[in-house]
Order: sequence, then structure tokens, then C-alpha cells
Amino acid sequence: MSSQMKTFGFGVPWESSYGYSQATQVGDTVYVSGQLSHDRDGAFVGAGDFELQVRTTFENLDLVLRQVGAERRQIVETTVLVRNLRENFDAVARLHAEYFGEHRPASTVMGVVDLALPDQLVEIGALVRLDVRP
Repeated sequence: MSSQMKTFGFGVPWESSYGYSQATQVGDTVYVSGQLSHDRDGAFVGAGDFELQVRTTFENLDLVLRQVGAERRQIVETTVLVRNLRENFDAVARLHAEYFGEHRPASTVMGVVDLALPDQLVEIGALVRLDVRP
């Protein structure tokens, strides 16, 4: 038996120029592309402000979750990419823990030299299981 694939996008310009979706659902699994700090029009938010970027990135993750009918507790894994990891590790760890509360998904955090946008300091992807009870 095959599963249908559904995709979701915000309609921001880089979705078509890069050729990807914000999320792809196959069966009960949702693969969420790395989210970043932008507003609904695709304008970057928080240049130079790491905490604002992380908070806005999590808000965008919440928007994706709502589109697929999921909740934070259904996130089973995150991948967190951080520029200047040594400088920003404590803040990203605190904000990740704050976002998830008592829920503890698997997570990988990696320091990177650069990200897609010049002022971007963080990107967060997720794996979601819709068959997990929130």
C-alpha cells in the first residue's frame, strides 16, 4: 500500500527559487524543512538579535504544525543549525527547552559557518509523527 505525499509552503520567494516545501507529509510522518526568522511576507526578522531570531523561527515552526494539524508534543526530533555556536549555545538551549516545556524530543544541534541568508543565525528543522498522541 502506498502513501500519498502532501506538501505545505508559505509562498515565500525562496520556496520556488530553491525548489522545496516547508513541510512534506507522507502517511503519519511530517518532515519540516529548516525554519528561519521571517515574517508572513518573507522579510527577514531580527538581524543581529539571536534570541528574536530563535523565537520567530519557533513561531514559524508553530505555523507549519498548525497547517498539518499537529502540536509541539508530536515533534519527535529537531535539527538546530547555529552560527557562532559557542557564543549562542546557552541561549539556543534555553529557548529550545522553553519552547518544548516538559516534552523532550531527540535533538541535534550543530555549529555552522553560514546559513542561507546573510543575517541568519539559526535554522530549525523537525520530524513530526501525527500518530503520537499529544
